[in-house]
Amino acid sequence: MPKDLYQLARDDLDRAIDLGVERKVLPSDLDRSKIVVGPTRDPKHGDVANNAPFILAPQLHRKPNEIAELLAPLIVETASIVDDIKPAGGFINASFRIESLREELRTILRAGLSYGDCDLGRGEPVNVEYVSANPTGPLHVGHGRGAVFGDALANLLAKSGFQVTREYYINDAGAQIEALGRTNEYNVRKLRGEKVGDPPEGYYPGEYMQEVAAVTASQTHLLIDISKVARDIAVDENLKTIQSDLAALGISFDAFTSERTLVVAGKIDEAVRVLESRDLVYTGTLERPKGKPPEDWEPRPQLLFRATRFGDEVDRPLKKSDGSWTYFASDIAYHLDKYSRGFARMIDVWGADHGGYVKRVQAAVTALTEGKGALEVKVCQLVHLLKGGQPYKMSKRAGNFVTLREVVDEVGKDVVRFIMLTRKN
Repeated sequence: MPKDLYQLARDDLDRAIDLGVERKVLPSDLDRSKIVVGPTRDPKHGDVANNAPFILAPQLHRKPNEIAELLAPLIVETASIVDDIKPAGGFINASFRIESLREELRTILRAGLSYGDCDLGRGEPVNVEYVSANPTGPLHVGHGRGAVFGDALANLLAKSGFQVTREYYINDAGAQIEALGRTNEYNVRKLRGEKVGDPPEGYYPGEYMQEVAAVTASQTHLLIDISKVARDIAVDENLKTIQSDLAALGISFDAFTSERTLVVAGKIDEAVRVLESRDLVYTGTLERPKGKPPEDWEPRPQLLFRATRFGDEVDRPLKKSDGSWTYFASDIAYHLDKYSRGFARMIDVWGADHGGYVKRVQAAVTALTEGKGALEVKVCQLVHLLKGGQPYKMSKRAGNFVTLREVVDEVGKDVVRFIMLTRKN
């Protein structure tokens, strides 16, 4: 692959230093490894800058500005890419020659979409999991931030030579999904004219659930026990909507992994057995945390993971008082499943409400893989909307939210992606 302009500018600098060594104004044993050549912070100062004076000054026992004054004339003599070379404090600034820019444009046109490809990753598998919203309804605009960030990150990794798998984790187990199933069953029975009474606990009132009920009614016979299929059909229909909305944003996935499938296959038990075999699970009582206690804290003996051995603040519960697994236990199983599929490098993109879970899941990955696997978590902050000049709070449970699809249809996918990527995650 041809070098880009900044790499060529680095070559100019290296030739200048070599010339200085040849003329014996510089020693031959200089460490150049930390020298960086890149764009200037302010275009008024040219196109390219290097920090060589700062890096070489301690080695030469001289001030950075003195090194800059020494190097600049040498670069003038050896440069093929840059001109207008000027010392600027501890930096050296320069501009690209017009013909260099023209040749780079020719290179870009010849390369097309492959321009900028590199082999940094050397084919290393990396799993990037993002969005992973509960399939309890359409994606809202807040989900779009993690979707765009994760997709762009996956694209950059692929362009850099990594073997990327884009993954969506389907949270189709737990209390919210059971409430979704009850909602769908209630709506279907009501649609069929049955006496249903008040809505069930955790009822989802959104209009989209009426559409799910209509599909469910059309797919099921009156003799079928609706309670046995309402949940699964609701999850499937909502997931179809999510996939359609993401496609409108230019996003698709290579893999969808179901939490329920992992639970049924005994993957949580398997993961806990691995931890038990390494003496990383015990029964104990956690002290009451300061401030508002987290959802998984209970004043009783619990099955705990020794997360503190791996940098977490406290050990973490694996089972609830009713004997069911905690969400954390499911996360442990899911990440062990990723590792068993060949992903030692994992990147998760989470919403801001999951920021408190980062250390515990990273601790679990380190424990399960004996340090051979690594999890990096990117947390995306909230998207704030105004309605009538006032902050607009969104909630799937309350049925009031602005869907991602509404925004994409209003302004187009490129605008949505651009706006999301011009803000730090």
